[in-house]
Amino acid sequence: MRFDIMTLFPELVDTVLGASIIGRAAAAGYIDIRTHDIRDWSPDKWRRVDGTPAGGGKGMLLAAPAVYNCYKGIVDAQSDKPDTRRRVIYMSPQGKVFTQEKARELLTYDNLVFLCGHYEGIDERVLEEIVDEEISIGDYVLTGGEIPACIVVDCVARMIDGVLASPECYEEESISSGLLEYPQYTRPVEFHGKRIPDVLLSGDHEKVARWRYDASVERTKQKRPDLLENGIPPYEFRRSETYGTHLTKQPEQKNGKKDPIT
Repeated sequence: MRFDIMTLFPELVDTVLGASIIGRAAAAGYIDIRTHDIRDWSPDKWRRVDGTPAGGGKGMLLAAPAVYNCYKGIVDAQSDKPDTRRRVIYMSPQGKVFTQEKARELLTYDNLVFLCGHYEGIDERVLEEIVDEEISIGDYVLTGGEIPACIVVDCVARMIDGVLASPECYEEESISSGLLEYPQYTRPVEFHGKRIPDVLLSGDHEKVARWRYDASVERTKQKRPDLLENGIPPYEFRRSETYGTHLTKQPEQKNGKKDPIT
């Protein structure tokens, strides 16, 4: 999958996504992450990209021409792949709050393009022309959309084959499974008078799996009962090949039509 991030601060995005697991996955070719400095696409010789709000008001807005030119450059660079399934996302506090379900939906695209806002916002006309959906990471305000974009890229990328060691690395984690993750332990066997549960030291894989499931259910009841509104995924369902698909919906395009999932 290819990720394109349109931003005024590409160095910020490169620092975050160039490290750790996501950075190694990009270096190995499992994912393709590209940052684009919106200033490079300004028609102004001084590389200016902002303007005052029409009608007055505080702050500055990102102007439409530079944003559109940057987007057009991304699309034109992939003109040899006309069948690319692309989704353009504007990171905005006005969007729907990002969830694991949305991450699974975005996983069905070939190219995710992120527009990171700054200042007081972006000229509405370019948003209407190029953006498919707006996504928020929560009901609070940040100085820009770069960190939110990095969060979405990280969440989606780690579900791509090869990024993590195996699907189990994310399928059994909190939220991904529909339940919170079970408690984890490592050496020493005893710490401050507390021992690792004996079942985890038994070597019986079936008993370990059952203990982890029961512990996940109990932890979810205590900490996030809202996750169980649609019922508790049965133990047998958790261990089946279809586990996790109950969280996935087909994506919708800007025109409201559903895209086929391939």
